[in-house]
Amino acid sequence: MRSIRNTSRFTVLVLILMILAFGCKSKKKAMEASNAEKERARIEQETALRKQEEDARKLAEEERLRNEEAARQQQQNEATTLTPKAKLSGYFDAIASSSSVTAANTSINEALTLFASPEAQVLIVISGSGDQKDYDRPTTIKEYLHYLKDQKKNINAISELKVDSAGKITEVELRKN
Repeated sequence: MRSIRNTSRFTVLVLILMILAFGCKSKKKAMEASNAEKERARIEQETALRKQEEDARKLAEEERLRNEEAARQQQQNEATTLTPKAKLSGYFDAIASSSSVTAANTSINEALTLFASPEAQVLIVISGSGDQKDYDRPTTIKEYLHYLKDQKKNINAISELKVDSAGKITEVELRKN
């Protein structure tokens, strides 16, 4: 009788161990599946976030380009309605701050239409007291505009313009800022 009791205890013990073993394996498989699902969800979330960031970057770039184009268009509109001094000053700034050589050359060609000749004199005042003015070496407007394009900065301000009877500029006097 004792052996039957021991056998049934042993059988019960084996059954309990088998249940526990199968239960742990199922739990482990469930955990692995859950971890894989979490990893997949994390990757999808990161991909969606990257896509949103890229879309935001594209929108910001498009907005910046639209704003630059609007500012350039507004500057051109203002240049057509302003005095020759204001127009020329706007062209100087546009040439000095242009983003490309092509844009600078376009602005140079537009600015040259204000002048009687591309050889119109440009005088730069380097010092002055009363009516006496000391000038830097004279140059032409065409050379000065190309100088602005190369230097990418406009350090001189227009102090005086001389125009002919047709309203075209024949001489420009600049002063150092």
